[in-house]
Amino acid sequence: MFFVEVILPLALAKTFTYQVSETEYHFIKKGMRLAVPFGKSKIYTAIALELHQNEPVLYQAKEIHQILDHEPIVTSIQIDHWFWIATYYMCSIGELYRGAMPSALLLESETVVTVQSSSFVNEMQLSDEEYLVFQALQQQSSLKINDIIAILNKKNVFPIIHKMIDKNILVLQEEISENYKPKLVRYVRLHPQYNSQDGLTALLEQLKNANKQKEIVLHYFQLNATEKKPIPIKKLVESAKVTTATVKALIDKAVFEEYYIQQDRIIYSGAVSSKSLKLSTSQQTAFDAIQNQFSQKEVCLLHGVTASGKTEIYIKWIEEYLVKGKQVLYLLPEIALTTQLVSRLRLHFGDKVAVFHSKYNNNERVEVWQQVLNNSGKAQIVIGARSALFLPFQELGGIIIDEEHEQTFKQTDPAPRYHARDAAIVLANFHKSKVLLGSATPSLETYYNAQTAKYGLVTLKERFGNGQMPVIELVDLKDKYFRKRMKGHFSDTLIEEISVALSLGEQVILFQNRRGFSPVIECMTCGHIPQCPQCDVSLTYHKFKNQLRCHYCGYAIGKPTNCHSCSSIDLTTKGFGTEQIELELLSLFPNAKCGRMDQDTTRGKYGFEKIIDSFKNQEIDILVGTQMLAKGLDFDNVSLVGIMNADNMLYHPDFRAFERSFQMMTQVAGRSGRAEKQGKVIIQTYNPLHNTIQQVTRNDFEGMYKEQLYDRQIYKYPPYYRLIKITLKHRDFDKLKEGAMWLYQVMSQSLFMPVLGPEEPAVNRIRNEYIRTIMIKIPQDKPIGGTKKMIQKVLNSFEAVAQYRAIKVSTNVDFY
Repeated sequence: MFFVEVILPLALAKTFTYQVSETEYHFIKKGMRLAVPFGKSKIYTAIALELHQNEPVLYQAKEIHQILDHEPIVTSIQIDHWFWIATYYMCSIGELYRGAMPSALLLESETVVTVQSSSFVNEMQLSDEEYLVFQALQQQSSLKINDIIAILNKKNVFPIIHKMIDKNILVLQEEISENYKPKLVRYVRLHPQYNSQDGLTALLEQLKNANKQKEIVLHYFQLNATEKKPIPIKKLVESAKVTTATVKALIDKAVFEEYYIQQDRIIYSGAVSSKSLKLSTSQQTAFDAIQNQFSQKEVCLLHGVTASGKTEIYIKWIEEYLVKGKQVLYLLPEIALTTQLVSRLRLHFGDKVAVFHSKYNNNERVEVWQQVLNNSGKAQIVIGARSALFLPFQELGGIIIDEEHEQTFKQTDPAPRYHARDAAIVLANFHKSKVLLGSATPSLETYYNAQTAKYGLVTLKERFGNGQMPVIELVDLKDKYFRKRMKGHFSDTLIEEISVALSLGEQVILFQNRRGFSPVIECMTCGHIPQCPQCDVSLTYHKFKNQLRCHYCGYAIGKPTNCHSCSSIDLTTKGFGTEQIELELLSLFPNAKCGRMDQDTTRGKYGFEKIIDSFKNQEIDILVGTQMLAKGLDFDNVSLVGIMNADNMLYHPDFRAFERSFQMMTQVAGRSGRAEKQGKVIIQTYNPLHNTIQQVTRNDFEGMYKEQLYDRQIYKYPPYYRLIKITLKHRDFDKLKEGAMWLYQVMSQSLFMPVLGPEEPAVNRIRNEYIRTIMIKIPQDKPIGGTKKMIQKVLNSFEAVAQYRAIKVSTNVDFY
């Protein structure tokens, strides 16, 4: 008996055993995909882990359906890395496998229904719904479950399908479909019989009355002479200015033959700059220091102020690895950044750069996956957001993590809830490669690691090309409102500075960390505020769509004309978001062109590129945006940055609020004055004497670090304690309360460390589910592995209690 151990793409914590034949046993390798049956009638794509001859004791091993690959498509280092992430972040290996693979490589059986061909159906005996399904199947041969849901417009269609199967009208058929299709481009060539001189004369004679067709043939020769390479139909049609129908007529006449060539979806065609990169003196010093640190340490932090030219140092560092034929992974926090960086890297490295992130479609992702797996020249440098971490690297030399402090490196939902920075450091360890972290405002944990000599540390204190740091000016909003010097949300100081910048032809960035028009609409008569019916939040008003939206579940209603509670028509908006600022700008500066960059305007695949490009080409004078703007973007012509309200970041119920605010403001401020001229930053606040705001003005990272570290030690937070947050959700408020209490009591009895909770978070209901959280703080001297095993044990026993089985529990390790 031969068996294979597999991982299934389901939230199951263990691996499963399947039976294989002897030939399959010798053919299958670790990391190949197998189609396996699971449950009553489902088929999933599993990954082979190991082959053995030990029969499972608890269940009868099923046989596999088929082998999907000739060669492994996952490396063994990847699988080890997955197991590490699953253990550390307390999620199941199945969830990790599902999250790591491009979904086109994960086939799932789509249940397909067809009509039983042999039986006679009496249509009079069918119910209305059965008749609708039967009619639809007369029109097409098979339907998927989702199609039937759409036809009947109801969610639960299984009872109807079962009845029809019992009546012997339908049969179920499980089929697996390969999702990835290579991109084929249509080309044409002249039929061989016309290739000689005589053939050509005969051809032109034959087409003497068909002018359009004759013209195409002549165009074909013209292109053939100039290009000396295959001619795509698209190109021929464009150059001859005809329709594809004319070309098709020639193919039907056998004058042309059509054929297909497989082509990569993402092709880089552009000149590689021949200038080699010259580092400035301070950059060269930093570069040498980094090399020196790497001789003793695996990880090094490059702490350079904004616009100090960290990217050039990265490029130089990448060159070293490419010479050795190694691969480099370049992780960025935000997709918006990849668009800008790719063009910079391609100037140096041409088509050696591949991009991988979630705005790419399935087929494009599979192509990058294959290129990395085959160690192809097209993917020696991979740039991507956090998911690029899971690519099948063969020869990983170095990993760069830019803006390492960004919270977007942490995945919140769904599981695996990993932190890309920490997981990348472990991946580098598996590959014996080095990690370079870069940031102008490192996170406290990383800086602490650098100070305690766990990581190397290199600092860059001056801007590139002796650029000066921007001047930061604080505007006291309390005082301005008191003196009536505000227009809308703009102080007279900010308006004046914007006018000066615009008159000099310079650009302005305004930062407001909230999208929409205003977060609250309130009735002035009775004080009623429209709430989301499914979440515990007020609805945000979006003026452009004239609707109220919930930013948690997407619920939306039209803007009310009167109060839903007392029918008064006296409604007012409170607070402000990016849309409102954009509208105020239009009335203050009617001649300036304004743009907005937030989640609502960057929906599509090229949403970011369009906005960034038009700002870079100076088609937009003033750009209003949310935190997307705070991440390493580089614009030469920006001389003024305005932070509309610094206070709504400071007072978040989060132990990192001050650290985050410092990082956010410093990063936004760093977008200003990146060329010769010194930039200016204006921060509007009600609290100009606040410590954190003062530290931003002085650009005093050390001061902020020491102050926050002192607080963290007193209140038992990272880096002194590790945090694990357990979230419980259920629709029934009382059941949730009772279950959370049970879990908390068992936790605090079995763990000898601080367990806090069960707490209601600020937003305590989302999508009709109530939420409670429990937080566990693990001190540095306690073994983290053992503690997690203990927590998992308690969670398993919690799930075994019958009345709590319906409560959803999710574990988030290092959730910050």
